[in-house]
Amino acid sequence: MVVLLCFSPHFRRIPDRTETALAVTLRLKRFGRLNHPTYRVVATDPRFPRDGRIIESLGYYLPLMPRAQEQVKLNTERVQYWLSVGAKASETVAEMIEKAGVAIPQPKRHDRGKSKGKAKPFVPPKKKVRKPKAQRRAEKAARATAGKK
Repeated sequence: MVVLLCFSPHFRRIPDRTETALAVTLRLKRFGRLNHPTYRVVATDPRFPRDGRIIESLGYYLPLMPRAQEQVKLNTERVQYWLSVGAKASETVAEMIEKAGVAIPQPKRHDRGKSKGKAKPFVPPKKKVRKPKAQRRAEKAARATAGKK
């Protein structure tokens, strides 16, 4: 169920608890002034806008920092926690996480087992042959007499 607050074209949705929950994403949130970007690594709902509401801040990324070791800082314990509960990392954040030394779990691939035998050849179904009316009446009478005894 979704409740609308107003009828304007810019209405706001209030999600109901019965809606399916999506996985949390680990991605970058942009800060900083024009031509001087800074990013925060955040855990957020994928339905929120890029610079919108977050669940938790996990670190930062300063792409214009001259020293490489000061460009990225991550709270690896919290990143590992979010990955363990099923969060999906964006491509950029996944590279940062791998460089920080945290292993990203790979989804399991389900192997389709090979069939153990050959497929049976197609056999059309048998046509049902109806009994003549006289034979059906005789069987019905025999059942009726058997039921009376």
